Amino acid sequence: DAFDFDDDTPVLAFQVVTAVVAEEESNNQGRRTRYRGSISGHNVVNRNRKEGELRLYNDYFAENPKFTESQFRRRFRMSRRLFLRIANAVEAHNSYFKQRTDALGVLGLSCLQKITAAHRILAYGIPADLADEYLRIGETTAIESLRAFVKAIVEVFGDWYLKAPNETDICRLLSIGEQRGFPGMLGSIDCRTAPVNYTINGHEYTMGYYLADGIYPNWSTFVKTILRPLGAKRKYFASKQESARKDVERAFGVLQSRFAIVRGPVRYWDEETLAYIMKACIIMHNMIIEDEGAMNLGFDHEHEVNSFISVSHCEIPELHDFLQTHNRIRDRATSSQLQEDLIEHLWEQYGNE
Repeated sequence: DAFDFDDDTPVLAFQVVTAVVAEEESNNQGRRTRYRGSISGHNVVNRNRKEGELRLYNDYFAENPKFTESQFRRRFRMSRRLFLRIANAVEAHNSYFKQRTDALGVLGLSCLQKITAAHRILAYGIPADLADEYLRIGETTAIESLRAFVKAIVEVFGDWYLKAPNETDICRLLSIGEQRGFPGMLGSIDCRTAPVNYTINGHEYTMGYYLADGIYPNWSTFVKTILRPLGAKRKYFASKQESARKDVERAFGVLQSRFAIVRGPVRYWDEETLAYIMKACIIMHNMIIEDEGAMNLGFDHEHEVNSFISVSHCEIPELHDFLQTHNRIRDRATSSQLQEDLIEHLWEQYGNE
């Protein structure tokens, strides 16, 4: 019968299997001996991660670190206290940042190594492999750490430090705008509007506005400069408008100076990572301002806004009301009238300075 086996068949089958396994093991051993790694062509670099961890800790995080607090502040763009607060929160949020041991019991990269590598890419705009020399972290791991870091920053701190402005925030902005000579101003253009009530030069307005340059349309929520002003009043208005508008532009310049990746080429990163990078930089920028104290623009932000400027407490509009508001925003006549009223207001209040 075709399926009958003699007594020697099991022995022969075992010998064949043994020979195949031995040959395969011999081939694998040859590959490991030749390439010095588990992957053909892959070179293993002994980075001595522990050395990088100890160097980083002794330089900046020990009880008596090598470098001073001011040097830490300059190189990390924030205080040591704030950096450790961020590191602890990120480590608790994402287990990727917890230090682990491999199958041989060797410690991997520490939380501080991964976060410092990610932060230096953000702060200095350096290539990912440049962190290897000091921190002993490979390029792939540094990129992986940055992606995990910026995502964790947004997930942990985004709800608080990227929240929409509340009534207190709007009142503070209105107070600053009023003291700069622009009642109802919410800042430089950021594509949002807020319902407020104020009067300028005898005319009532119900929406806040933003200072903008000449490329924006003539909408009632934009107050633009005058490109070629004629007469003392218009020249004074143009000067004050451009001066106040540059405050916000300088704020973005501060963000760029803290995080060089914001002003560098972005071809390497995908869109999702870019969004997380931008949000994370803004969040940390806001955290730094909070940590160092309120930004001082020379104004008393606690002072009460004048009675003729108030924040509206109306409910969120339905579609019909929304469309009406949209049409009011695009009203060119209101835009022109608001600019004329501000010209007269500024000249009346400050023209004799």
